[in-house]
Amino acid sequence: MEFYRFDKGSGKNILQFNSDFTMSRILNTENTAHIGCMYLEENGVIGYHQAVSPQLLLIMNGEGYVRGDKEEYIKVQSGDAVFWEKDEWHETKTDTGLTAIVIESQELNPSKFMPLKKDIVQL
Repeated sequence: MEFYRFDKGSGKNILQFNSDFTMSRILNTENTAHIGCMYLEENGVIGYHQAVSPQLLLIMNGEGYVRGDKEEYIKVQSGDAVFWEKDEWHETKTDTGLTAIVIESQELNPSKFMPLKKDIVQL
């Protein structure tokens, strides 16, 4: 399990074409990628299972906890990205609710675009 950042602070200012915004790059694929949005309500859970392909979970709103094959949960919040390799066991849960984008693709390589998160809080 690896943790990355895609918050505004990890992005780059874009000024081309009279633009003025910040973009945090996430990925670029040439093959199929499955992208979805998950809405976990209060006490929601994405149950413990193996990733069917490399998987990137982008926390958009709220906060929660993730774990890999150990029963040690790590806090995640808006702007965090969690990456699991194919077949890696994992679980996501929240006490207060969270919204996340999930991307699944054989080509995922988040380290190519996003900085690693350094301040990981383990419970």
